[in-house]
Amino acid sequence: MNFRSNIFNSHSKEDGDFFLGITKILGFKPKMLGVYKKAFLHRSINKKDENGNPLNYERLEFLGDAMLGTIISKYLYNEVPGGDEGYLTKMRSKIVSRKHLNELGKDLNLIKFVESRIPKSHFGDNIHGNVFEALVGAIYLDRGYKYCEKFINDRVIEPYVDIEQLEGKVISYKSLVIEWCQKQKKTFNYNVYEDTGNDALKHFAVKLSIDGRVMAKARATSKKKAEERASKRAYYALQDKMENRN
Repeated sequence: MNFRSNIFNSHSKEDGDFFLGITKILGFKPKMLGVYKKAFLHRSINKKDENGNPLNYERLEFLGDAMLGTIISKYLYNEVPGGDEGYLTKMRSKIVSRKHLNELGKDLNLIKFVESRIPKSHFGDNIHGNVFEALVGAIYLDRGYKYCEKFINDRVIEPYVDIEQLEGKVISYKSLVIEWCQKQKKTFNYNVYEDTGNDALKHFAVKLSIDGRVMAKARATSKKKAEERASKRAYYALQDKMENRN
């Protein structure tokens, strides 16, 4: 009780709530609270420091991305002594994929800390992964490599990383389809067009053609998502041929 009282006496109630909430996620007490608050500051707030530099989480996101890559690489290097460079690179990509990082951010409910002028309901999934990376960057600046490594081990590696499962995990169906087409010397084309329909949000539709034949169609709120969905459908339609390389 005294600890909680000291927090609220030395900071505003908002800072005290943030300190307690972020400490629970981190598993240790932050020293530089301001660094962690910056990790959740969206650019829409339009804040600047005394030198006129933007204050938001994007630079911390860049740093956190680098730290994740380094620590996951070290883990894989030690865990899979027989893995060559290509194998290790693919495995790392699966662990730090955008989809996986978004899931991590959601599981920790990091969006509740985000300060923004944009309603949180308007954000896409990537906000969750972005602030997760920014949080990792903040940990590194506040406590250094060892604390950063422990956090990633506790929050990413231990609960989520299974080497055998990851070996069979597909990162991008689009990449698989394109690679197969190139190896088989087949032509392919993603025909993308805007398709608003009756939806409140703008959608895009995709037709994926291989050797002039439409193999799959899909719709999504972005061209990238629509292409990936169409690729996934094409992959399952061609799975026997692609896996047997016929």
